[in-house]
Amino acid sequence: MDPWLLWLIAAGLFAAGEVASLDLVLLMFAGGALGGMVVALVGGAVVFQFIAFIAVSVALLAFVRPIATRHLTEGPVHKELDGVNAVVGRTARVTQPVDRHSGRIRLGADEWSARTQHSGETFDVGETVRILHVEGATAVVGESFE
Repeated sequence: MDPWLLWLIAAGLFAAGEVASLDLVLLMFAGGALGGMVVALVGGAVVFQFIAFIAVSVALLAFVRPIATRHLTEGPVHKELDGVNAVVGRTARVTQPVDRHSGRIRLGADEWSARTQHSGETFDVGETVRILHVEGATAVVGESFE
């Protein structure tokens, strides 16, 4: 059997083992086996094939694995705001008077039920308010300072 084929089989076995372990170590060894395969394809001696396997594996373990692990465990650096978190901090226009118990605001094209955060605080129709947080389907609003 050709040596390059043995390296290809080894790379496949390392990759299959990676599926079971999910530690990104065996995957780096699979890359090293592909390095050994390349040396075998160009006619390099078995010693050089093993040196290529070790060198590529160590390089992948030292440089690629930490980056890949960080990306897989930390996720994206800039998390997108979604759902109700996307409206917190935005300003809206009062469409029905807002007090501690009820009211309506317009945020873009959407109409929201709203209430104030503090008792005694009220906002009249046409005023601009800032959404402080959302409780269920009700926006809790306060002064916008605009």
